[in-house]
Amino acid sequence: GNNIPERESLTREMKTALQHTDRPSDVGKIMESLQDNNTQLNIAITGESGSGKSTFVNALRELSDGDEGAAPTGVTETTSEVKPYPHPNYPNVTFWDLPGIGTTKFPADKYLELVGFEKFDFFIIISAVRFRENDVKLAQEIQRMEKKFYFVRSKIDNDLRAEERSQREFKVEKTLSQIRQDCIQGLRGLGIKTPQVFLVSSFQLRQYDFPHLHKALESGLPEVKRDALLLATKKLSRYDCTVSHSVYSFTGV
Repeated sequence: GNNIPERESLTREMKTALQHTDRPSDVGKIMESLQDNNTQLNIAITGESGSGKSTFVNALRELSDGDEGAAPTGVTETTSEVKPYPHPNYPNVTFWDLPGIGTTKFPADKYLELVGFEKFDFFIIISAVRFRENDVKLAQEIQRMEKKFYFVRSKIDNDLRAEERSQREFKVEKTLSQIRQDCIQGLRGLGIKTPQVFLVSSFQLRQYDFPHLHKALESGLPEVKRDALLLATKKLSRYDCTVSHSVYSFTGV
């Protein structure tokens, strides 16, 4: 309608306010704008049991695993149902911790239907080691439903520590690139044409590929939902990207 230039101007103001200041007046204006639009952003975090979904959900909400209101974590599958975790400060942004795909209660072929896929804006598929057949089945199904999905390899700090112990000439960037390429090739081999793979550590969320994941999520959303994501992750998005890569390394193009 008639408010498009005003809306664009507000978005520019939002980005500046969120990335450079904490002025209550700016944040208040953004909150008001989002409430006026009644914008809800629903982010699904999924993957096999034990992949680190709950810890990642907590990290995105700027909580530690033991904090009040944090998603429960453990060595066994702790998520047995679809569980919403609203952002503590921005309740219109909800992270959904989904049960592990392929468990008896959530078989792969019925998974999306059972978790209510239509309400999610995008899916983050998490794996701690390598992506498996169930992850790929899920990605193909999400694609068929014309939704966006991103592959996140969690616990990358563990991989780096293991590599550092086993290599004489250890280089972080080279190791990350190798792990990423292995993931991309593995996913291509299982039928995903241009997988977007991001390497993260939930315990050091601003490092590694998180800045690039944040940008990918942002660019894949409609403008008003992008504002909601920026607001809810404003602290996390003020990153120093210590290791930089071109976008091609994520998609394997």
